[in-house]
Amino acid sequence: MSVPPGEPSRPAPAPPRVSYVDKVAYIVAPGTIVIGLLYYFGSVYTDTYYATFGVPAADLQLSVQTYLAKSPRAIFGPVWFLLICGLVVVLVLGRVGLLLDRPGREQRRRTVCWALLVGGLLMTLLGLPIFFGWRIPLPFPDSWWFTRFVPPCLVALGATLAFFAVQQRLQRIAVDPRRRDGTADRMWTAGGALLIGLLAMSLFFGISQYVVDSAKSEALGVIEGGSRASLLVVVYSRIPITHDAHGIGYKDMGAERGPYRHRYTGFRLLVKSPSRFYLVSHTAREADYQTVVLPDDDTVRVALTSP
Repeated sequence: MSVPPGEPSRPAPAPPRVSYVDKVAYIVAPGTIVIGLLYYFGSVYTDTYYATFGVPAADLQLSVQTYLAKSPRAIFGPVWFLLICGLVVVLVLGRVGLLLDRPGREQRRRTVCWALLVGGLLMTLLGLPIFFGWRIPLPFPDSWWFTRFVPPCLVALGATLAFFAVQQRLQRIAVDPRRRDGTADRMWTAGGALLIGLLAMSLFFGISQYVVDSAKSEALGVIEGGSRASLLVVVYSRIPITHDAHGIGYKDMGAERGPYRHRYTGFRLLVKSPSRFYLVSHTAREADYQTVVLPDDDTVRVALTSP
């Protein structure tokens, strides 16, 4: 821009300065979201795992670090699966986009984009009832392990295809200014943002289901294996302990052995809370599984044995 004669030149406006707080926010905000998701999935996994044994996780008073430490084990499988699927979808849609960008294929581009948009929205609508607890009829039995994950994956794929169609339209508008319409452009942009939110919600829902199933499966495996990883303990009690666990040995050692005269063998220490012992018989299986709860006070003594 030229300056009229006799007038001093004006310096160019300085670019807006980004404060230190703004820079930190760019780093902290994504990290906070990741930590929040790890904590959520870790808590879901841990609570479901101990609930399968009949142990309330709230009684264990686990720390935030414990929940965070459990989360990688819970979500490692589905995250890798989703990353691989996402890579495949991006490569395929990227190839489709390159083919549609070639000259002389405007009509084909419109047809493909509308087909992807309508097909993606239909897939999304077919899978949405699962979020409200409704059952969706599928062409395979409900007993198959992956049946529960088909509806959220269907919603995620449909949202991805519809978002690709929206992006193709927005790209054509950016290239051809004659197609621009302020209201329509904002509506398409808002629709794309909603599709991204729907995609994120479906993935979150699917991973949550996987975490619950994984925790139950691991807990049932421990039960069927006889809780071999848990330590055998010997319980000494002042008074007889009433329980219905099978395979537990009992001996009254007499008054001369002191106040803790009642001796029980065959228990395994499942988990210890600040105020209770959760024990299970070494012969317990899923059919007769019972968790015996003893208070951590002066009425009992629990002796740990070497594995």
